[in-house]
Amino acid sequence: MNDMGRPIRRFFRNEQFRVVLIATFIGVIAGGANIIFRTVVDLVHQQIFLRGHELLAIGLGGWRRLLLPLLPMAGMVLLIPLSLRFPGEVNGYGFNKFLRQVNLEGGIIRFRTVVLKILSCSLTIGTGGSAGVEGPIAQVGGALGSTVGQFFRVSGVRMKVYIAAGCAGGVAAMFNAPIAGVFFAAEIILLGTYEIGSFAALVISSAMATVISRAYYGAAPAFPLPPYHLVSPLVEIPLYSLMGAIIGLIAVFHIKVFYTVRDRFAVLVLHPQLKPILGALLVGTIAISFPQIMGNGYDYLVEVLDGRGLVLTMFLLIFLKIVATAITLGSGGAGGVFAPSLFIGGMAGGTFGGLVHHWLPGQTANPGAYAAVGIGAFLAAATHAPLTAIFLLFEMTGNYRIIIPIMLTSIIGTMVATRLNHDSIDTVDFSREGIDIHEGRETAVMRSIKVGAVIIEDVDFISEEANVDQLLTIFSMAQSGFYFPVVDASGRMTGVVSLQDVKSILHDKELRLSATVGSICSRKVLVLTPDDTLYDAMLLFDSKGIEEIPVVESPEDRWVVGMLKRRDAIAAYNREIVRRGIGEK
Repeated sequence: MNDMGRPIRRFFRNEQFRVVLIATFIGVIAGGANIIFRTVVDLVHQQIFLRGHELLAIGLGGWRRLLLPLLPMAGMVLLIPLSLRFPGEVNGYGFNKFLRQVNLEGGIIRFRTVVLKILSCSLTIGTGGSAGVEGPIAQVGGALGSTVGQFFRVSGVRMKVYIAAGCAGGVAAMFNAPIAGVFFAAEIILLGTYEIGSFAALVISSAMATVISRAYYGAAPAFPLPPYHLVSPLVEIPLYSLMGAIIGLIAVFHIKVFYTVRDRFAVLVLHPQLKPILGALLVGTIAISFPQIMGNGYDYLVEVLDGRGLVLTMFLLIFLKIVATAITLGSGGAGGVFAPSLFIGGMAGGTFGGLVHHWLPGQTANPGAYAAVGIGAFLAAATHAPLTAIFLLFEMTGNYRIIIPIMLTSIIGTMVATRLNHDSIDTVDFSREGIDIHEGRETAVMRSIKVGAVIIEDVDFISEEANVDQLLTIFSMAQSGFYFPVVDASGRMTGVVSLQDVKSILHDKELRLSATVGSICSRKVLVLTPDDTLYDAMLLFDSKGIEEIPVVESPEDRWVVGMLKRRDAIAAYNREIVRRGIGEK
C-alpha cells in the first residue's frame, strides 16, 4: 500500500502540479469576482442612473434633458469618501500603476484593491462616466492572484505568474473569451515574456474563470454579429488595409488626447475632490446631445454592429468618445479604457464601412462588418497587443469568417500606431520617466535608479596646475581609488588623471616636480550627470572597460558633484532587485 501511495505523494509535491492547482483556484475566484463586479455596476446603474433618470423626468425631453449631467456628478460625489480615505488608490486610470506594481515593484498588491476597484469603477461607470470595467477587472483578478501568492509566500517570477493568471481569468470571464484572456495576460501583463509553465497557468485560470462566468451568464457571445463574409476579396482586402491604417492614426490621436487632458486636469487650480465632479459635468453636458458616450456605450455599439448606425453620428462619436473618456479618467473618475477602445473602434469601422458600402454597395459587406473589424483593430492599435485583439473579437462575435480581415487590420493598425507613437496607452508614463518597460525587468530596474542616488559625493580632485609630486601625495592618502578629476582655476573639470598616467615618470624626480597634472591627464573624459540612470552608466562602464566615471552637474557646466564606481552601481542594482523580489522563484 505504501509503494502505491508514494507516486501519488510525489505528484502532489510536484511544483508544476501546485502551480496548476493554484491557477485553478485563482481562475475560480476571478470568475466569481467578475460576477460581483458586474452585479455592483448594474446595481449602481439601476439605483442611481435609471432611477435618477425617472425622478428627474429626463426622458420627457425639453429643458429636463439639461439635468442629465447631475447623474454622473452624483456618482463622483459618492466617490469622495473613498478618495479621501484611500488617496492615490481610487481616482483616475490606474492600469499603468498596476503594470508598475507587477513588473517593477515585485507584484505586492493589497487585497483592498479588489474592493476599491469594484466600488470606484461602479460609481463612475454605473452613473454614466465614459469608462470601462475590463481594465479594472484585470486589476481585480491580478490583486486576487497577488493575494494568493502572498499567502503562499512566493515572490519574483512565481508572483508575476499568479497575478497574470488572475488577470487572464478576469478578462476571460468579463468577455466570455478564454483565449483572449490568455493573450491579454501574456501580451500586456507579462509584456510578451513568458515560459511554457506560466502559459499553462494562464490557460487554466482563464478556462476556469470562463466556466464560472458561463455557468452564471450563459455562453452567448458578448456582441451578436449578423452573418458575415467577404463579398469581393479583391476589393475588400485593400479597403480593410486602408481602414487599418486610418484606425492606427485615430489610436495615436486617442492616446495624445488622453494624456493631454489628464495633464491639464493635473495642473488645474481646483480642489482635487472637485475635479471628478467637474469632469462629470463636462461629460454629462456632451451626453445631452450624444447620450451614447455614457458608460461603456455597448447598447449603441450593438446597433452599429447590426448595420443600423448613421454615418455622421458614428463619425462624431469617434471624437466625442475620445474626449469624454479622457475627461472622465483624466479628471479623476475611475475605470479603464478597454471598453471605450471597443466603442471608438466600432464607430471608426462603422463610419468607414458606411462610406465604402455607399460607394460600392455590390462589392462590400454591410457597415456592421466593418464596425466589428474596427473594434479589434482599434484595440490592437491603442494597446499594441494585436493577438489579444484578434482573439478577443473572434470569441466575442463567435464568427470565424471575420478572422482574416481582423488579422489584417489589427496588424496594420498596430504597425502604424507604433511607428508614429512608440508608446501604447498603458506605457506613456513609463517613457516619461525614461523607462522602457518592454526591455525587461532587469533593464527597467536599472533605468529606474538615478546616478545621483548612488554616487560618492566626497571626492578628491586636483588642480591642473599642481605638479606630479603633489599628485603622488594625494594617491598615497586616497581612501577610495586612484582615479581623480582634474579641475581648472574656476573649479570645473578639465580631465581625469590615474596612476597609469604617471607611471612613465615615477622614477624621474626632476620631471615629477616640473610636469603639471594638466600636461599628463586625459582630456577626453566620459561623464555622467545625476539625472542619468544606472542603465546609461553600465553601458559606459562596459563599452570602455573602466571602473569609475565622474559625475558633473551637466555636460556643459562640469562642476564635479561626485564619482560613480562600477561596484557601487552593481550593489545598488542588487539591492533594488532584492527589494522588489525580482528573479526569485
